[in-house]
Amino acid sequence: QVQLVESGGGLVQPGGSLRLSCAASGSIFNINAMGWYRQAPGKERELVAAITSRGTTNYADSVKGRFTISRDNAKNTVYLQMNSLKPEDTAVYYCNVRMGWGVAFYDYWGQGTQVTVSS
Repeated sequence: QVQLVESGGGLVQPGGSLRLSCAASGSIFNINAMGWYRQAPGKERELVAAITSRGTTNYADSVKGRFTISRDNAKNTVYLQMNSLKPEDTAVYYCNVRMGWGVAFYDYWGQGTQVTVSS
C-alpha cells in the first residue's frame, strides 16, 4: 500500500515563497513520474510541475521561472519550491506519484495542502 504525506502549505503574501514536500512510503516501484497538481475553487485540477524517473522536468506555463520541482530518491520525497507567489497561485496542491507497467499505470495522490497567497 502506498501513502503520500504532504506538508509545507500555508498563507503567504504576494512575492513570498513556500516549499512543499511530499514523502512517499509503502510499496514504491516502477515509478514513471512524480509531480504536483493544484485545484482552485470552481476550477479543474491542473498539472503544475512533474519530474520523470529519468529526471526530466516540465512545468505549467504559468509557473515557469518561479517554481522548481526536485526529488530526493533516497527519501522517496518530491519537493516544490515556489517563489514570487501570486494570488492566482492560491489553490489546494496535491502530490502525485505515477507507477506504470508498460502502457498501464496507476496514480496515487496525497491528501492535499492549502496554499493561500494574499495581502
